[in-house]
Amino acid sequence: MNLSDFTHNAYFASLSGGLLIGLAAAMLVLLNGRIAGISGILGGLTQAKKGDKSWRILFLLGLVTAPFVYRISFGLPAVTIEAENIALIIAGLLVGIGTRYASGCTSGHGVCGISRGSLRSIVATLTFMTAGFITVYLTRHLLGL
Repeated sequence: MNLSDFTHNAYFASLSGGLLIGLAAAMLVLLNGRIAGISGILGGLTQAKKGDKSWRILFLLGLVTAPFVYRISFGLPAVTIEAENIALIIAGLLVGIGTRYASGCTSGHGVCGISRGSLRSIVATLTFMTAGFITVYLTRHLLGL
């Protein structure tokens, strides 16, 4: 195995991504005292207190620019999306509604909440993961979509 094979391996990309997410979440909580819940960071941007807006904008800017940096460094893999645009729009809206009901999203509950031992986050993560599994099973295996 040469270095080229290693850098284009899904395991390396997954490990690197996970480490970067963990590092960013740890830095935000240690340096800023904030939880890296993306829906909360984005939602709080509209009603941010003075001095609270800049770190939110920088964090979100990092999320948006990271794929471009990755593309320049490694190129992008081929992606195939098999869903219709309307299904993607409905799914996005449902995820947004779900984050409001759950008071957070996968990054806030799944990454930061579980790592802090939050029972509420564990229950929330189990709930939305179970809902996702059931949805995939129903749509792919029972409805054949």
